[in-house]
Amino acid sequence: MSAIADNWRTLAALAAPAECAAVVKANAYGLGIDRVAPALWKAGARTFFVAHFKEALELRALLPEAVIYVLNGLLPETAADHAAARLRPVLGSVPEITEWSDFCRDQGADLPTALHVDTGMNRLGLSVDEAVQLAGTRRMLGFTPSLVMSHLACADTPGHALTARQRAVFADVIRRFRGVPGSLANSAGTLLGRDFRFELVRPGIFLYGGVAITGVPPLRPVVRLEAKIIQVSSVAAGETVGYGAAERLKRPSRLATVSIGYADGLFRAAGSSDLAKGVEAVVAGRRCHLVGRVSMDLATLDITDLPEGAVQRGDVAVFLGDGISVDDLAARSGTIGYEVLTSLGARYARRYIGG
Repeated sequence: MSAIADNWRTLAALAAPAECAAVVKANAYGLGIDRVAPALWKAGARTFFVAHFKEALELRALLPEAVIYVLNGLLPETAADHAAARLRPVLGSVPEITEWSDFCRDQGADLPTALHVDTGMNRLGLSVDEAVQLAGTRRMLGFTPSLVMSHLACADTPGHALTARQRAVFADVIRRFRGVPGSLANSAGTLLGRDFRFELVRPGIFLYGGVAITGVPPLRPVVRLEAKIIQVSSVAAGETVGYGAAERLKRPSRLATVSIGYADGLFRAAGSSDLAKGVEAVVAGRRCHLVGRVSMDLATLDITDLPEGAVQRGDVAVFLGDGISVDDLAARSGTIGYEVLTSLGARYARRYIGG
């Protein structure tokens, strides 16, 4: 928790004078919103983003005074529910805006909300033409937007032409909503300079020790992932290991079978074969490769290069920590750090330290 708080403070200092919010969707990227959100509030975060209404309700119970935006917008006939919990839906379509506007008029209340403009992601949000038209007629709305936002598609790809184009489009749109704060930058976007930060930045993966782009400021690792070794064995050269006989041992080997598998979020693609080495874990202070496929509940490590007797049943293998980052594990698994964190399984015993 101290690492998460420090990461937020680092990004807040970088983003100033823009406000630094915190994205805590997907159960705080799989790490536990009930522990992460209060730690971020204590560090100084006051504005939070989640994806779903249910997540927002959980967060409201944890942080009664926080500003909470719901990124996935307003489902039909839920305006009253959002208002009752003092939530701010991110409106990205004309029907959503109409429903929220009608509700505000009926209640005689100007309830804060965000407008989402699609500047090139082509996923959610008003078209630029719709946003421009809305800006010209916003006096007719039943509410005053508290934020206008968009989302960068390629901020983690340095020099991508779409990033500069999105910033230019967004700058033109936000200019038309005079007096309304703007938000464009996610974690990677926060590093792209003052021109991308506008009035509010929305870091997510950086808070949790993942790196969405090279050249980040010093951020602390957050998660340590250990699993128990449940058997140590010796296997002859030429034997295969695991389902599908995907990897044949080239030497007499000592193997450690670990109580972790794809049911726990260690991806099947993290396994090893005769063609490619899989992920590593640290055992007795040394990195050891997986051997063979990852199965539902088990994975096997090659500990041959460790001294005889250095590994015993009940010892731990470290899959995150001791120099192995979320992004290291992701790269070896053919995925991204976001998926590693959000896939951490329910069977782990979780211990929260610090904060």
